[in-house]
Amino acid sequence: MNSSRSILFNTGSLLALLLLVLVLPEYHQGNFARIMVLACFACAYNISFGYTGLLSLGHAMFFSAGLYGVGLTVQLLDFPAELGFLIGIGCGAVLAFAVGLLALRTTGVSFMIVTLMFSQAFFLTILLFGEVTRGDEGFVIAQAKRTFFGVDLSSDAVRLLVSWVLICICVLICQACVRSRLGKVLIAIRENEERTRMLGYDVFRAKLYALTLSGAMAALAGGAYGLLFGYAGATFASVQYSIFPLLWVLLGGAGTLVGPLIGTALMFYLIDISSGITSAYMLVAGVALVLLTLYVPEGIVGTLRRRYLPWIQ
Repeated sequence: MNSSRSILFNTGSLLALLLLVLVLPEYHQGNFARIMVLACFACAYNISFGYTGLLSLGHAMFFSAGLYGVGLTVQLLDFPAELGFLIGIGCGAVLAFAVGLLALRTTGVSFMIVTLMFSQAFFLTILLFGEVTRGDEGFVIAQAKRTFFGVDLSSDAVRLLVSWVLICICVLICQACVRSRLGKVLIAIRENEERTRMLGYDVFRAKLYALTLSGAMAALAGGAYGLLFGYAGATFASVQYSIFPLLWVLLGGAGTLVGPLIGTALMFYLIDISSGITSAYMLVAGVALVLLTLYVPEGIVGTLRRRYLPWIQ
């Protein structure tokens, strides 16, 4: 019964989101198209951090691997968007697997620092090959190349619908992961890694699976961002795009299915509104994080689950 309630809650949340974006003004529809794609990135981070307890500061490289995997193959090599999208996801998965083989030999703060170092190396590599990647300036993906199975992704209505479909897919992937045997092992690792190891589970392999899946989903979000919005730039590989998904997940609720979506939307509008008031908008985001840590440490959906609805996944 609790499982059915959770499925109904998550499904109802996604349907309510669709109805909301359809009646919003054009400006907010454009915002929510970006929010839903970035929420896919947050869902990817939630697998690593929320369910496995891996505090990574390197997820920007997975997102940008998907972004550049699509952008460079489609724009420079003239690959079809469908193939470029698969290549982008593959780049993120392979990169996450390779990084995991090395970074997962460390734990805690050391893991965080190692992933940050890999991410910064990836960022500097993009800048180094600026003649191809165009560095911080980035490059625009031509509208004619952003056609996916005959559908023009540059259309506002299509972009909104595709973004919603993508966040639904990512939530379903997370739900399937959580309900699987692997998902239960990941949660056990998060709660007590040593005890999980003593029970005979291969902790390293499970964490490597989780990081690889997380990297592939982050690359999916990056590739989708490139195709839907037609831009790829080194900014998406910078450290702030490794911090953003952490903030989104913490705000919405780590280890919950729709928490990353809610956290992404709230943080997006917080930064959007504060950036119109002051150039120190990241300071506002920092203050929000401090207040969150003090008063709602489990995030919005996490607090709702603890106090009122314990069956929410």
